[in-house]
Amino acid sequence: MFVKVCGLATPADIDVAAEAGADAIGLVISGTSVRGLDRDTAVRLAAHARAHTPAHVLSVLVVNDTPAADAAALARELDVDALQLHGRYDADDFTAAARVFPRLWRATSLKERPDTRVGAYGEEVLLLDSPRAGSGARWDLSLLDTARPEGTWLLAGGLAPGNVAEAVDRARPWGVDVSSGVESAPGAKDHALIRDFVTAAKAAGARR
Repeated sequence: MFVKVCGLATPADIDVAAEAGADAIGLVISGTSVRGLDRDTAVRLAAHARAHTPAHVLSVLVVNDTPAADAAALARELDVDALQLHGRYDADDFTAAARVFPRLWRATSLKERPDTRVGAYGEEVLLLDSPRAGSGARWDLSLLDTARPEGTWLLAGGLAPGNVAEAVDRARPWGVDVSSGVESAPGAKDHALIRDFVTAAKAAGARR
């Protein structure tokens, strides 16, 4: 079970996620998210991740309101492993981003009626989220009965240590993504919850 912990804001957040066994950490740059980092902080955190996490732990820049080509240039500048375009980016946006930075993830919700084929826009990973990204709201996983992707896709939206096992059993994703479900307050990561989430998600994956 691949586990991404997103919306990290401090070097300690990154360290704890990596030590807990997360496979990826997410850094958010957004003008609308409480988890949005300014550019200088993102630069420092990306450098910390490169220097202090195992090589297999991916660093992912997450954007939702930055033009795709600009986001790709920033991802290259930060030297992250992947760029996640989250929300209403279309195929042309992915084409523009790929000219600058080739490792792209696509994040969307079923409300947007997306193409749920992994790689449909040239992305290497697809993420399906709640219609209200970052809200912590759970969504109706039965919708996946007719739209379940195959391959490298992540389930997100309303996941927490106490419900991730049930969600994994229901949705059967390749991986999971968490942000608000491991917070003590909006934007403030709880390190014990990060550890609990990774442990629960990995255990659920091992039982499949």
